[in-house]
Amino acid sequence: MFGRTADYALRALLLLAHRENHGRYLPADEIAHAIGAPRNYTSKVLNEVAKAGLIRSSRGPTGGFQLAKAAHTISVGSVVDVFVAPTVNSRCLNGNGPCNPNRPCAAHHRWTSVIRAQRAPLDTTTIADLVDNKLAPLVRARSRSAIQASTVFHPSQDRHNVIR
Repeated sequence: MFGRTADYALRALLLLAHRENHGRYLPADEIAHAIGAPRNYTSKVLNEVAKAGLIRSSRGPTGGFQLAKAAHTISVGSVVDVFVAPTVNSRCLNGNGPCNPNRPCAAHHRWTSVIRAQRAPLDTTTIADLVDNKLAPLVRARSRSAIQASTVFHPSQDRHNVIR
């Protein structure tokens, strides 16, 4: 639905909301590992989100990132907008010129309501709405040996199944 950059930003904010440590910052390396994103790319994404005022950053050995606002006040739309500018269609659907809301064509009102309806879920859904507090704080990939160790033979099915 969104580009990779906006996706990483949303995942990072969800992680920060889930891991709110009351004043402690979460290092970029830890965020990158948890969301499965490249470390350097994640740092750049997080810095852009910080410039937008959605998260705070701190340097140093205890530095990292944390939410700058309460998770229930950060809309998904505000995160996505950092990386994807909202599209404003100034061109009339029924012609080649600019759309004139003072003299709308037959499609104008209907199309405007479609665009608003498409955007509404982004603006009304917050980071807090999407946080799953049942998740483990950091999801780490299982090693191949751990997966192989959990393989169990089921004679009734006459094949191996991996128990996860």
